[in-house]
Amino acid sequence: MAGKFEVYEDKSGKFRFRLKAGNGEVVASSEAYESKSGAHKGAGAVQRAADGAEIVDV
Repeated sequence: MAGKFEVYEDKSGKFRFRLKAGNGEVVASSEAYESKSGAHKGAGAVQRAADGAEIVDV
């Protein structure tokens, strides 16, 4: 099963997204956004940036 982004409203009424692996484990979570559309855009930006991203030791 593929991973997925979940967009949700937090306790303070702001919107966040989390990335869940195929096994349901949360592997990343976002900052708070004022709007649901902002959280969707943020998740999309992470999705695009991660495509083909390399792993680098620093």
